Amino acid sequence: MFLEALKENGRTIQEHLDSYLSTWKDLSVIHAMRHALSGGKRLRAFLVVESAAVFGVLRTQAIWPAGAIEAIHAYSLVHDDLPCMDDDDLRRGLPTIHKKWDEATAVLTGDALQSLGFELVLNSACSPRAAIRSELALGLARAVGGQGMVLGQALDIAAESINSSLTLKEITALQNAKTGALFRWSATCGAILAEADPEPLRIYADAIGLAFQITDDVLDVRGDQEKAGKRLNKDETAGKATFVSLLGLENAQSHAKALIETACDAVSPLGKKTDALKEVAHFIISRDR
Repeated sequence: MFLEALKENGRTIQEHLDSYLSTWKDLSVIHAMRHALSGGKRLRAFLVVESAAVFGVLRTQAIWPAGAIEAIHAYSLVHDDLPCMDDDDLRRGLPTIHKKWDEATAVLTGDALQSLGFELVLNSACSPRAAIRSELALGLARAVGGQGMVLGQALDIAAESINSSLTLKEITALQNAKTGALFRWSATCGAILAEADPEPLRIYADAIGLAFQITDDVLDVRGDQEKAGKRLNKDETAGKATFVSLLGLENAQSHAKALIETACDAVSPLGKKTDALKEVAHFIISRDR
């Protein structure tokens, strides 16, 4: 039931993005944008749509910030895969942008996808109120930039050049920025659209964001590369500190499970409409890619 709902939402988001880009010029960079936007679990978009549903916000509104976060996430992956970053050949089972096209196209594709995210969230169809659209755009800028994802990525790169490994506290802070910031924006989006209190969803998002990264670390060690659609064992090869290297495999998995309990407890007072959000939380630690 949940997996079908996740897939259906993914199809809806894909159709929305395809439709939006359908009138854009027939250029390599636009083809590369479509390539980067194809596939994936669309978890962040699902969080946007379901957090909106909790407060009765229409899907026709929620689909705009949902598409925005997918564009932003795609941008981050395109740049993350570049030779100067993680140097990956595969993403979602397909050649990465710099492999299918070239590095310059990959840089421009990431740039274009980032601006597309803001374009979508600022569209009047997202909310009739300019103040709400502005709040979402400001929150997205903070989640993506030097206070969020980019900060986390910079800390990750800096950690590779130091002689001592990161502590658990340091790696938690790093991942709360690198991975958690986009989850936080996605999960609180519905409350902001409805002008409701986002705090329960922020607690939920912080917990699932960290659990997501822990599970990624687990899958990097014991996952199936064919299912993952990307190269595995990268962190161990690079000698990077991860939740698995710091806690051990079993303790890392136990920590992820405890975080999921925290997440579900945080949204339970909001009622039965949070069932889908709870299913997302449990899916995060049970996935195989």
